[in-house]
Amino acid sequence: MTDRLSSSVEGIARIEIQKRLDLIQVIIYMGFPKLLIEDKPRKLEELQMNVQKELNCMNRKLNIAITRIGNPYGHPNILAEFIAGQLKNRVSFRKAMKKAIELTEQADTKGIQIQIAGHIDGKEIARVEWIREGRVPLQTIGAKIEYCSYRVRTIYGVLGIKIWIFIDEE
Repeated sequence: MTDRLSSSVEGIARIEIQKRLDLIQVIIYMGFPKLLIEDKPRKLEELQMNVQKELNCMNRKLNIAITRIGNPYGHPNILAEFIAGQLKNRVSFRKAMKKAIELTEQADTKGIQIQIAGHIDGKEIARVEWIREGRVPLQTIGAKIEYCSYRVRTIYGVLGIKIWIFIDEE
């Protein structure tokens, strides 16, 4: 529904849409709901009109709820937005990855792997750099791993960020 590159609201982890006969329930899970609630009436009305137009639900009631996530940096989408912001501000990619790992360790996860690909730091040859902390068992089917792929447009070109967060084994 929305393009990640042009999204003006950051901190959205996921969006759930539940459709019933007479009601459409949209639940937005955010890490930092203050960003959307600051000018609450205007932004929410604008969001409601856009969602109603997008879903073609003129004859149904639309209900939008915003829910806060307990530990936002334990979610890969929010972490990817954090790294993207750092890379746009020309922070060294390795420093941005280490800071993201630090934030994730506070969120009580068992492991994280971050990969950045593209023309890193404006180098002429594109390359892939990654860093891992803790366990990330990608081959284990029973492992609960959250994944995110994110594009960020920098002055050097487009970089791809991939994040795997190992939460728990079932």
